[in-house]
Amino acid sequence: MADAIAAFDCGSNSTRLLVADDEGMALVRSMNITRLSQGVDASGTLLPDAMERTFAVLRAYRAACDREGATRGRLVATSAVRDAANGEEFLRRAHEIVRVPVSVLAGEEEAALSYAGATKDLVFDERPTMIVDIGGGSTELAVERDGTLVSYSMQLGSVRVTERALGRGVVNAQSDLGARTMIDDEIERAFSARPDFERVVGHVRLVGLAGTVATLAQMDAELLVYDRDVVHHRVLSLTTVDRWRDLLSSETPKVRLAHPGMVEGREDVLPAGLYILDAVMRRLEVDQVLSSENDILDGIVASLLAS
Repeated sequence: MADAIAAFDCGSNSTRLLVADDEGMALVRSMNITRLSQGVDASGTLLPDAMERTFAVLRAYRAACDREGATRGRLVATSAVRDAANGEEFLRRAHEIVRVPVSVLAGEEEAALSYAGATKDLVFDERPTMIVDIGGGSTELAVERDGTLVSYSMQLGSVRVTERALGRGVVNAQSDLGARTMIDDEIERAFSARPDFERVVGHVRLVGLAGTVATLAQMDAELLVYDRDVVHHRVLSLTTVDRWRDLLSSETPKVRLAHPGMVEGREDVLPAGLYILDAVMRRLEVDQVLSSENDILDGIVASLLAS
């Protein structure tokens, strides 16, 4: 236990912890919805309430680390803290709580760590593997080409698209069009900036990470209680993505929450995440996405073990 390693991820919508032993095997996995990015897209700052929610969870995570004997680790923050004028204040206070190195990830490093984590246990496939990591504030695309990881961080996320275009309630025609336009424009910027993405269209294995895909997998399986073995590497079709997007978009958040598998705290932003997933799948001309519960946390642990 003395060699346990802790990886903390302060995302835009959730705060998560992975404690692993010195061989990378998970001892603790935890996730709490904290909505750190609340209002960041409009105000450019992290709101006090959002920070306090996150700090409260980090204190509980630090206690869990102490119980497991995790003395080294790393905390990373992503889109919300990248975009916030008071991001340094957040990092300073987070460091006081978790007592491990803290940093804001650039989009490229976020994609690299996510790719490393998500691909560590995949079976061989002759097609190149691309990850789509749909967060609250950003979405990362990454694919390996000729031994080099090609990645791009899009200014798209389930919270950002909800706040800027889609809204939290029943989706109407105007908000539907606004969200689609916002998403399609940003995806085209990504493909223009990374020509290698265009080269894998139609022949790529797509692996989906983070809360949108995981929640969709739980709902597709009608899970009343989370089961990692059911969610991890579950194959989700484009038809499934579209069916759930259309159904949830026609409902209020309260009604969405009643679906088996819906994660409380995601009911207002999951439709936006599914809009993003649908658009990425269509742009890549793929009809399936593989859900992965291994992600950036596993990538952080692997990098710490390697160092």
